[in-house]
Amino acid sequence: MNTGSDGSGEAATVSGPAEAEPETAGAPGERGLGSRAPGFIKARRVLHVSWQVGVFVVGLAVVVAGIIMLPLPGPGWVVIFGGMAIWATEFVWAQLVLRWTKRKVTEAAQRALDPAVRRRNITLTVIGLVIVAVLLAIYLWKFGVVMPWKIKDQ
Repeated sequence: MNTGSDGSGEAATVSGPAEAEPETAGAPGERGLGSRAPGFIKARRVLHVSWQVGVFVVGLAVVVAGIIMLPLPGPGWVVIFGGMAIWATEFVWAQLVLRWTKRKVTEAAQRALDPAVRRRNITLTVIGLVIVAVLLAIYLWKFGVVMPWKIKDQ
């Protein structure tokens, strides 16, 4: 986070567009932690706090909508992570949660692409489909296909 000092007791100079470039946080391609608000908003404390409140309210609305979508039809988890991404534009804690989530999803995708895991998943899927087909065949052999409109009066 830029505090306006370079640590040597001298005031830091603003170099214009170079300040907009975030510092990397270790991994290549990752942006530095902190606010991504425009410079003119960061320069004014009241404006920056109101900006943060606005980002929090919008992110909260999106997250709540995602939570509502979990039991209802809709992409609940996608919307929740969208709300987290909105929060991550302004809050360090959300940036850390989002980075952790991205790392875990990437690791899971890499494990799923492992040839041994893919063979196992395909084998289990085929076995499951065969079991369902056998059970369906047994049911049809025992009870047959009875259409609702051809049921005789009982």
